[in-house]
Amino acid sequence: MIGELGQVLLILALLAALVQAVAGLGPAGQATPRLVPTAMAWQAGAVAGALLLLALAFVQGDYSIAYVTQHSHSRLPVPYRIAAVWGGHEGSMLVWAGALAAWSLAAGRLLGRQDAAYAIRTLGMLGAVAAGVIGFILFTSNPFARLLPAAAEGLSLNPLLQDPAMALHPPLLYAGYVGTAVPFAQVLAALWAPPPAAWVRWMRPFVAVALALLSVGIALGSWWAYYELGWGGWWFWDPVENASLMPWLALAALMHVLPARVLQARFAWWTAVLAVGAFILALLGTFLVRSGVLTSVHAFASDPSRGTAMLALIAAACAASVLLMARHGPRLLPTAPAAPAQPLSREGLLALNNLLLAVACGCVLLGTLYPLALDALALGKLSVGPPYFETVLAPVLLPALLLMLPAAMLRWRRDEPRRLWQRLTPALLLLALAAVVLPIALHQAYGTVRPQVLLALLAASAAAAGTLQAAVQRLRSGRLGARAAGMLLAHAGVAALAVGVALVKGHGIERDVRLAPGDHHTVGGCNLTFDGLDMGSGPNWQAQVGRFTLRCPGDAPRQLVSEKRRYIGTSMPMTESAIDVGLARDIYVALGSPQDGDAWGVRVQYKPFVRWIWGGVMLMAAGALLAAGAARRAPRPQSLPRPQGQPATPGTGGPPASL
Repeated sequence: MIGELGQVLLILALLAALVQAVAGLGPAGQATPRLVPTAMAWQAGAVAGALLLLALAFVQGDYSIAYVTQHSHSRLPVPYRIAAVWGGHEGSMLVWAGALAAWSLAAGRLLGRQDAAYAIRTLGMLGAVAAGVIGFILFTSNPFARLLPAAAEGLSLNPLLQDPAMALHPPLLYAGYVGTAVPFAQVLAALWAPPPAAWVRWMRPFVAVALALLSVGIALGSWWAYYELGWGGWWFWDPVENASLMPWLALAALMHVLPARVLQARFAWWTAVLAVGAFILALLGTFLVRSGVLTSVHAFASDPSRGTAMLALIAAACAASVLLMARHGPRLLPTAPAAPAQPLSREGLLALNNLLLAVACGCVLLGTLYPLALDALALGKLSVGPPYFETVLAPVLLPALLLMLPAAMLRWRRDEPRRLWQRLTPALLLLALAAVVLPIALHQAYGTVRPQVLLALLAASAAAAGTLQAAVQRLRSGRLGARAAGMLLAHAGVAALAVGVALVKGHGIERDVRLAPGDHHTVGGCNLTFDGLDMGSGPNWQAQVGRFTLRCPGDAPRQLVSEKRRYIGTSMPMTESAIDVGLARDIYVALGSPQDGDAWGVRVQYKPFVRWIWGGVMLMAAGALLAAGAARRAPRPQSLPRPQGQPATPGTGGPPASL
């Protein structure tokens, strides 16, 4: 019964999305505006109901549903049965649709307080996107498809996904991905009919929240890859990882350019291109993961028909954007022309920053898609890995770090070199001090000074010095509001991230060693002893448990445990690493494969400042959320009309509480 109810709810969601699109974009939206929020509420409720039914099927172990059979097992713990909802292609696309419904509700509520007609058009565009996604689910990726006869037992969830970080990583990543749909819909709504003057300002909270969610989702994925796969905590440049990085770069560029568009009426076309481009890249990322064109631990689908349908969705989004821009592009332009600006101004810095981020995004896109294009055209196979990305992106991203030094101190339109030099003096003095101290500190800590590491640390120091000086100046003048605090917090996060990346890449150590019980190995100034092997078990796995003792100067000995697990339903062994965590370094131990006698291969890694990578990303996400909170505080003159017979939300004059 669960499968049939799920099918009905998906059909209802598709019909509601079609009504939302047609009513929001056609004459009916003007004549009966209550229809749009009502359809949106029905669509959101139907998708949420379908998600709950699918989760219930997993918890109950309904093996008459093919998707449940493929991704569950009677001995799988209940939390992972729920996480299995998005553990495969069909369920993850349903979560994608659920995230889109949630973003649509938020857009209806926030935009409806500003301008009802513009909100209805935006919801119409979001309804069209939702209709495409839900139609894709129904016709090519239905999670409620029956398996007849029903299986007696499930195949279980991919062991790689039976982990807390991977239970949280996909929903957060989808939420960030799908958040790009709101700015996309806002731009197309502005092209569909003349928009209100402040429409760009209303885009800011959606961009900031989407950027924050995408940042946290990426950080969780990186953290999981570190302790589960031993990838080092930095980017492995897996194509599926790049699929999430590209929309992140586009959102970061959009986040930087929006103030100039709102406050100075500049970059009108560039703002629209970034908003549309971020959504197209999010769809492209979904295509890369779900079409089967890639082989990756993150990629789940291998059905060419699904890839064709996704390409059709991407083509439709691109075509709609290009046609509307070609026909109604002048509607994007501000009503009052901007005053001339000089290169030495905040606008000039933002333009250069956006250029660098766009080039970085283009380099990642080229390195990700070029091998796929060669393979598709039967022109041979080409592997593009870390050497390409690191070589190409370093000259692009290092200048972006340096630009953060004067970022908060330049004036709009025009600045004077003498005035800027005076304001930058404290930060430049801090940078000069760093140039003296850093080589000494690197030599004492690691015995060598690598030029590329020193250059990266100096660039990070420039960003940190500029951020610190700007914070002090704003505190003294009483101008440290939420938006400025968010910007400075995000910039501090970028500096911390750069420090972690530079030291992990430059001074990290990775070794595969052979250890028998009682053997020792020295890493990072510490002594690691292999104590021996035990057996262990869990609810759906058996494990060989390696026990180690780590002795570091000045610290008490610590016990480390690494496991080699075998899960029910798969013969693939999984390694659970042991990590001794510190603010300045991690020591990572992972049990490998058995060797001659009672010896084992053991992977030992020393990762200096690796935690700064994830801490920096979390600071960036927190800064984006602060900026989103500041952007929400705006006049609320109008609201979306209420469905017939439904009271307004008390105290707001906004849309009904059910929306």
